[in-house]
Parts: sequence; structure tokens; C-alpha cells
Amino acid sequence: MRNKKNILFATIALTLISGFTYVISQTKPTTEPKIIQDTVKNARPNIIALPVDSVFIDKGLKLKPYKKNAHASYYADRFNGKRTASGARFNNNQYTAAHKKIPFGTRVKVTNEANGKFVIVKITDRGPFVKTREIDLSKRAFMDITKNKGAGAMKVTIETIVE
Repeated sequence: MRNKKNILFATIALTLISGFTYVISQTKPTTEPKIIQDTVKNARPNIIALPVDSVFIDKGLKLKPYKKNAHASYYADRFNGKRTASGARFNNNQYTAAHKKIPFGTRVKVTNEANGKFVIVKITDRGPFVKTREIDLSKRAFMDITKNKGAGAMKVTIETIVE
């Protein structure tokens, strides 16, 4: 009987130790990342790109990255002349946009990821109220950067302009 208890105890101990060893082997040691000097020359020397959480300069604008691969759509014509959440009257011919979180009055650079075209719009409203969409552009802003004039949505990169 005593021999069976010793075997059971040894089996449990071995299982615990092997499990603990496996967990330890799966954790990676924390080391400081090496900073490697980039030796490749920038193809576009007028652009200074910094890490994503920083401000960078592109074509004279101070930009702060907000979101990549965001879904953009545009306002329907029926909203023309109606008041926006900021109190301004909406006009589909102006360069304005709606966003859920970006403060009113913030200027934003919206770039179509398919063709590289961009517009600068001012946030004047809240929305869009579709979960999969990130920003609603005025029809004029949307049509200026879209690849296909019949499309109702596109993938964009959103960058806020730092004043």
C-alpha cells in the first residue's frame, strides 16, 4: 500500500514539475530591443517619418497617425442643410466629416489606401452609426478620393493634423 502511495506522489510531483517547466520555457526573456541605424536613403527626402505614436511631417503638414484600414463612407443627400452635432449646417459640397471620437473642429487628412489620393476635412458631426464604419465624409470629399465613383465605402488611413 505504501509503495502505491509513493508512486502516486511521484507521478503527481513529476506532472507538476513538467507543467511548470513548460510554462517557464514558453516565456521569452525581456531584453531591450536593439536600435539599428537605417542605411537606406529615403526615396522621398521631404518626408520625415517617426514612430506611429509621434507627429511626423508630410507635405508641410504636421500629422499624427490615427487609424489605418478604416472604413469610410459618405453622407446621403437627404442630410444636406440639416444641423450637425456641432451646430453647423451640413453641406455635401464642403470638405467636412463625421467621426465618433475626434473633437469638433479638428482637421483630418483622409487617404484612400487603394490609390493614394487624400483630402483634408474638418470634423463637424458625430457618426457614422454603423459599427463597421470609422468616418463619414461629405460627398464632395469622398468623390475626390474614390477610385470607383459608384462605390459607397472604401478603406482609408486617418491622420489628425496637429496645429
